[in-house]
Amino acid sequence: MTQVERVDRRRQAAVIFLVSLAGLLLEVAYTRIVSYKLWYYYVYLVIGLSLLGIGTGGIALATLRRLRDRSTEAILTGACIVAGALVPIGYVIIARVPINTVDIWDYGSASSFHNLAVLGLISFLLFGSFISVGLVVATILGRADGPVGGLYFADLLGAGIACLLAIPLVSAFGPPTVVMIGALLFACAALVSHGVRRSMQAVGAGALVVALGVVLVAHNSLPDVKPEQNKLDPVALHASYSDWGPVFRVDVFKVAVENYLLAHDATFGSGIWKYNGDPASLTRFDIDPRRLPFDVLGKPPAHTLIVGSAGGNEILAALHFHSPRIEGVELNPVTVSILTTHFADFTGHLPDQPGVTIHQGDARSFVARSKDHYQLLWFVAPDSYAANNAVSSGAFVLSESYLYTSEMIQRSLEHLTDDGLLVTQFGELDFANRPNRTARYVVSARAALSALGVRDPQRHIAVVDETGTAGSAPTVIVKRTAFTAAEIARLDAAVPKTPVVVHTNGATVTEHWRLLYAPDRPPADHIVARLAGATSDAQLRRVEATYPLTISAVHDDQPFFWHFASFRSVLHHIFTPIQSLGFDPENSVGERVLLLLLGISILYAALFLLVPFLFVRRTFSALPARGVSAVYFGALGLGFILFEITMIQRLTLLLGYPTYSLTVTLAALLLSAGVGALWSSRLESRGVALMPRLFVALCALTMVYEFGLGRITDGALDRSLSVRIVVALVVLMPLGIALGMFMPLGLAQVHRISPGEIHVAWAWAVNGFLSVIGSVLATILAMEFGFRKVQWLALAIYGVAVIAFIVLGRQPDATQTAESLSSDATLAPAPSSGAPIAGTP
Repeated sequence: MTQVERVDRRRQAAVIFLVSLAGLLLEVAYTRIVSYKLWYYYVYLVIGLSLLGIGTGGIALATLRRLRDRSTEAILTGACIVAGALVPIGYVIIARVPINTVDIWDYGSASSFHNLAVLGLISFLLFGSFISVGLVVATILGRADGPVGGLYFADLLGAGIACLLAIPLVSAFGPPTVVMIGALLFACAALVSHGVRRSMQAVGAGALVVALGVVLVAHNSLPDVKPEQNKLDPVALHASYSDWGPVFRVDVFKVAVENYLLAHDATFGSGIWKYNGDPASLTRFDIDPRRLPFDVLGKPPAHTLIVGSAGGNEILAALHFHSPRIEGVELNPVTVSILTTHFADFTGHLPDQPGVTIHQGDARSFVARSKDHYQLLWFVAPDSYAANNAVSSGAFVLSESYLYTSEMIQRSLEHLTDDGLLVTQFGELDFANRPNRTARYVVSARAALSALGVRDPQRHIAVVDETGTAGSAPTVIVKRTAFTAAEIARLDAAVPKTPVVVHTNGATVTEHWRLLYAPDRPPADHIVARLAGATSDAQLRRVEATYPLTISAVHDDQPFFWHFASFRSVLHHIFTPIQSLGFDPENSVGERVLLLLLGISILYAALFLLVPFLFVRRTFSALPARGVSAVYFGALGLGFILFEITMIQRLTLLLGYPTYSLTVTLAALLLSAGVGALWSSRLESRGVALMPRLFVALCALTMVYEFGLGRITDGALDRSLSVRIVVALVVLMPLGIALGMFMPLGLAQVHRISPGEIHVAWAWAVNGFLSVIGSVLATILAMEFGFRKVQWLALAIYGVAVIAFIVLGRQPDATQTAESLSSDATLAPAPSSGAPIAGTP
């Protein structure tokens, strides 16, 4: 390799690094933007469309003659300039265009067609933002002169570093600014690709860098994201405070003189109440369901832990009822800052009150680390989907929560004193007819009690309902020991027997209270009472079967607490307008969106990744072993993303903070895969012999994850976050190294049997096709079968890839094929693809 070739290769490595860095930053930033603008389950739109755009860029290179005929430098520079210019324009349109996605399901109406068209526009702009990434990567890898391992390493290194930087950047500057940083990186890549020579492209790239630099300096002037019409618009409602956090965006709205509303990702959150420092002044809690656990105890709890302390309302209740030691755990750092900084005066500096401590972090790991035992362990979710939003706003996440699994309930019960109470409160939209959350939690609590060896779980549960004009706030109380007669009597006495009139924020509300279930008390005629009072597992199953939705116990392997509608039932009614079924946001909406996105993924991936090969069908039909290579690279696309998603989800429990799981897992897999790619460059000649060994290594790793990851997680949960991150890296690095070797080894085989861009593009296409589909399919499968079974499926798919690779390895070299054809006088010369040979301009 000459000095000039070495310089060009280094420049290309720098370009592919910058472009991959920009692409991953864009992807993470847009998952936050789309989660806020639309709903959390639309993050799959970003994941799938980013993969689709990247794949389409590679296909365009192989199928468009005008691109194929251009020099490598021209393609790289032009693609980066276009991306740097169009990404900011796309962001402005995505951010400001109004939409109402719920109306999409009102089939046949004008609003349905209109909003579906707007969703299509948003999808197209997201898709277009990533085409340049694929074009750059495919050009560099497809035209590489020599082993591609080093270039592939630069690609994965850029993506891995982006994973590490994305969340700190989002937290510090917000997703809109991170999108602009991505655009600036594209512009910088254009300058690097073009070099120091003067030309119009160089002038354009330089001007773009300057313009985007100015935008970043004035990033506070970027247009804000307008949420869809069913959400709370901070501009229309004159938000008093707004900030993007790593978990969800927080907006604060003034409700009354004494009260603000805390919104999470533009959905209803909890209240922020004015406090003068005197607990006796908080008389509103005397007629509030939050008083129930204190009534049952009969005395102030010596130690109270509040999970999801949010705006501090439950902390105020604990102060009012004289708990001397109160701890709150809140996931989102921005929410914590509401009490510690931005509204500290309004809330009476609540974290500084005697006996009060607020922790920022994940409750599951906090409880695991705690050496304390609590008299009151309080899970707060009566006001909103706050807990749900907190864990479901990151990529590859639908609505799973490790806070409400049977394993978490069991661990919580183990941290109670002998007379301690585990209290959970859920807001219900229609408790009389659809007590989805409360019913499922009761069933999960019974499973936890049974796991602890309790033979009569019905004596350890009590349920109270409070229903007003704004909905219901049921309270579930669970004890590790059986309820005593005195505790039941105090609970019974605490429940008002007549309607309660409440005056709040200038409104008058009439509330009706009911003791639905308590041991030795007549149960109410309600499914929750029947579930709580079932005297055997068989009776419990019979009661469950009478409910139209899925309310079975939730476990860590399938922590989808809010997944109430099976995909089979959703498919049965998929063409029925959801409004005619009695609209319920917990019934079928998320599942319909997933199925819609799966269908869109298949359609778009086929249209943009596979159909273009019809335009080069003469060249394409001449490719040797194209079917086998499709099986190999398609298996890599689907298998890798199944491994990736399941590891992200399973390590959420270890790392606690969902965003940490996303970034640590992706960074570890991408960086270690880059190491594997580098190693593979030295082993290309032994690929066929190496493949079975790689598969044996994957089998061993999958066995470790299947039977050992749970123990590793349990053993490390009580460690500090830094230790848990190191544990996660150690767990993931071997997997990443093994998976990282498959792609470059496969590309080496493709180059060997068919040099040129068209076969690499075909490999890129089928890999992207299965990756796009897999990004949605993986979660659907996990919701139905659990993460562990999906991981075994990923292993089986890699087994198919190994077989396909061995078949590829038996194909003759391109030079041997050409010599054979030229020596056979009866055969015409092989048609030329018209594509440049790898390594040529």
